[in-house]
Amino acid sequence: MKLIRFYTDGGIRPGLQLGETYVDASSFGEDYDERFFESNGLERLRQFVEAQGDRLPRLDASVRLAAPFARPSKIICIGLNYADHARETKAQIPSEPIVFFKSTTALVGPNDDIMIPRGSEKTDWEVELAVVIGKKASYVDENAADDHIAGYCLHNDLSERAFQLERNGQWVKGKSCDTFAPMGPFMATRDEITNIDTLRLWLKVNGEMMQDGNTSNLIFRIPFLVSYVSQFMTLLPGDVISTGTPAGVGLGMNPQRYLKAGDVVELGIDGLGSARQNVVAYAD
Repeated sequence: MKLIRFYTDGGIRPGLQLGETYVDASSFGEDYDERFFESNGLERLRQFVEAQGDRLPRLDASVRLAAPFARPSKIICIGLNYADHARETKAQIPSEPIVFFKSTTALVGPNDDIMIPRGSEKTDWEVELAVVIGKKASYVDENAADDHIAGYCLHNDLSERAFQLERNGQWVKGKSCDTFAPMGPFMATRDEITNIDTLRLWLKVNGEMMQDGNTSNLIFRIPFLVSYVSQFMTLLPGDVISTGTPAGVGLGMNPQRYLKAGDVVELGIDGLGSARQNVVAYAD
């Protein structure tokens, strides 16, 4: 299944992408949140869709999409998880995963605007594959990690490099600004993606290809990451692990290049759709 959520005048409602069609799943009666995932929600939703068939209301293709799941308890990111990205930023290839957090208030829809933070001159892009946790995970063995995954989605792990690297090296400050976690267009359940280790991921700025990588080049693979993170914290249903970005970020260019108001960012991952984000200036 492909889970979506969409904006309405009354808030955000759950939906699904069935083929190329968006449908309203509000009659299911639940949002895609922690409680949904922990209570076998995906299987109950699957049965609901089978029972409803073509009776689910269709949505206009131009509907504004929200993030495909409600705000998770945490967004965990893995730094420098592609060797080419580590090299371009002149960083040492890590011997074990670099783990940091991104504020959940950064979460927005896949096509929502990117807002340059107040005082920012170094807002950067990072296309990433995000993993959504499906059931509680604590001290999980790597061989059992897949059983704890609900699905996957596209993520632009935006970063303000001065906040991240030049102000006491605290990554979370450069990662957590409002609008810095656009996710979607949908969350694909694990059964939808059978080639997770060979997915192309790409990102363009103003039509120019900046990143063009493949998950085959991940230093630390997804089951290992789920297991590894679960050794240090309990992963709750709906939590997100963003798995790192390939080469091609603005920080690694010579001269460095960063986003500015008026820019357009497009990105995508095989099987997980694409997104388009306009960059706007900070507004009080």
